[in-house]
Amino acid sequence: MTRRVHEVMTGNPVTVEQLTSLAEAARVMRDAGIGDVLVVDQGRLLGILTDRDIVVRALAEDRDPAKTTVRAICSGDPFTVRPDENVDQAVDLMRRHALRRLPVQAENGELVGIVTLGDLEVERDPGSPLSAIAAAEGRGR
Repeated sequence: MTRRVHEVMTGNPVTVEQLTSLAEAARVMRDAGIGDVLVVDQGRLLGILTDRDIVVRALAEDRDPAKTTVRAICSGDPFTVRPDENVDQAVDLMRRHALRRLPVQAENGELVGIVTLGDLEVERDPGSPLSAIAAAEGRGR
């Protein structure tokens, strides 16, 4: 039987509003034990911000994390998948575009989850060492 995205995704994605400072976004990531947040404008997906984005696009460029907004450095216009899509479709999209994570949106645009490489590794081979690491991180990110 073919698995669907909703069966492997991490639900309840963590979001921050576009005008949130990088410092606050970093605290949100720390407190949630994750390495990325979805950037939204009143619930509408605008982009993805990762801990690496903060380091490479902000700190390395001497931007002030207390004054720089997440919108200024996030990766915009992210690819998304629907919860009822086939997992193989999500894998193909990630492979073709070298993505590590895909937001999951319902038909109405509501953000319902995120699929990460860790989620997919747990799905592909639950007994693998990488799967054990992803599961130990709690959210596979």
